Amino acid sequence: MKKLINRLSFLFFILSVIIPYSLSAQNATEIIKKADEKWNGEISGQSNMTMSIIRPAWERTIEFKSWSKERDMAMTLITYPAKEQGQAFLKRGKEMWNWMPSIERMIKLPPSMMSDGWMGSDYTNDDILNESSMVTDYTHRLRGSENAGGADCWVIEMTPHEDAPVVWGKIVKWISKDEYIQFKSEYYDEDGYLVKTEIASEVKKMDSRVIPTRIEIIPADRKNQKTVVIIKDVKFNIPIDDSFFSQQNMRRLR
Repeated sequence: MKKLINRLSFLFFILSVIIPYSLSAQNATEIIKKADEKWNGEISGQSNMTMSIIRPAWERTIEFKSWSKERDMAMTLITYPAKEQGQAFLKRGKEMWNWMPSIERMIKLPPSMMSDGWMGSDYTNDDILNESSMVTDYTHRLRGSENAGGADCWVIEMTPHEDAPVVWGKIVKWISKDEYIQFKSEYYDEDGYLVKTEIASEVKKMDSRVIPTRIEIIPADRKNQKTVVIIKDVKFNIPIDDSFFSQQNMRRLR
């Protein structure tokens, strides 16, 4: 009888550890999926954005259009300033290209350039072209709840799988419990040092979807430096043929 009680006690102990852990892992992944679908869940999309690159001694603004279809195809066209107007970026699958009309040259971006700043900003090429997936490339752990952006949020830690094509050692996200909005994200390198923080705000309804329209990227080690992206308009589920996402079309975009 004593042995049976000990075995039951041990079993209850194991279950008390394993079950909450499994539920937390499952819940964290489900939360990440819903937050990802909030931003990337439509079949296709088109948007107009403004990016302000702010430095201690100067500031410049870039305007661009973006198109996407499912998760494998994306196109971005620079429309301002005149010096960079017509420059385009294309993603198909895991291959990416940059068309530079000023020198009439097509450049294929290697994986080593994914962590480089896009157009000199604090966004990386990976951020803009969404090569990695925060759902399938990471393991998720629910750390608790905190306030961010004036909303009650889940705090979820994401660590990449060993074979995942990612540039971060860890990501921590604050996701609102009501609308699954990613109000805050912290990006860490492989050594565990904070590299940058992303802050989302100015939540608005755009094309029947509630999303943040202002996003700030703030580097951790550079004082008085940040990049601000404003979403001017966005349309979801527009008809786009696969042939739109081609190197030939990059040269024709206006």
